[in-house]
Amino acid sequence: MCQECRTRSPLSRRTFLWGATSIALSASALSWAGQAAATITPSTAPSPDQVMKDLAAGNARHVRGVQTCTDFLANRAALAEGQHPVAIVLACADSRVAPEYVFDQAPGRLFIIRVAGNFVDEEGLASMEYAVEHLGVPVIVVLGHSSCGALTAAVAVEQKHETLPGHLPALVEHLGVPVRTALAAAPADPVAAAIRQNVVYSMERLAKERSLVSSAVSEGKVRIAGGVYDLATGDVAFMGS
Repeated sequence: MCQECRTRSPLSRRTFLWGATSIALSASALSWAGQAAATITPSTAPSPDQVMKDLAAGNARHVRGVQTCTDFLANRAALAEGQHPVAIVLACADSRVAPEYVFDQAPGRLFIIRVAGNFVDEEGLASMEYAVEHLGVPVIVVLGHSSCGALTAAVAVEQKHETLPGHLPALVEHLGVPVRTALAAAPADPVAAAIRQNVVYSMERLAKERSLVSSAVSEGKVRIAGGVYDLATGDVAFMGS
């Protein structure tokens, strides 16, 4: 087990005492949490700024090919008793995009929702509402990625009026608004522009459409960020964080 994961503890927004004594849990390197076996209190709960710094630091390690949180046995017993994630990640179902590795986070740190095209639908929003309302998660990251097949198909439908088989038309329909917005600007790279606009559109929906998520955002309890993961480099270009 890596030293970084062994000596740092996960944090949550809610007040709770984890067991009769403090329990040391495996987690990624957190600049604000050097102590092990810490009791979680409001004074040690992570702010959105702290969470974003941790995710950025984890991604920097990923880019360098340094994955510190790879011992999945370390906190299995504690996680069986409950979860206290610090970030929700809405990611694509693409097999090349694994948020725990992209951000170098241990199990239990990220509440992940995945669907091809990383868009917001009713089921995904309900899952986010659960994480925000009952788990106190302070950050939501909408994570797009380069060479996204779903956005490539959606662009082809808009530009070439291609017909897709099976249930794919229903999927790309969710991507129609951001794709059309991106194409209206006549970008040099339509797919790349659509990928970025899709992230922006999802962020705006989460912040503005009536839900427990938007209420938490307006109350300052939750921050919404976005990013595009580069498959070639491993880097996440953040936006709105």
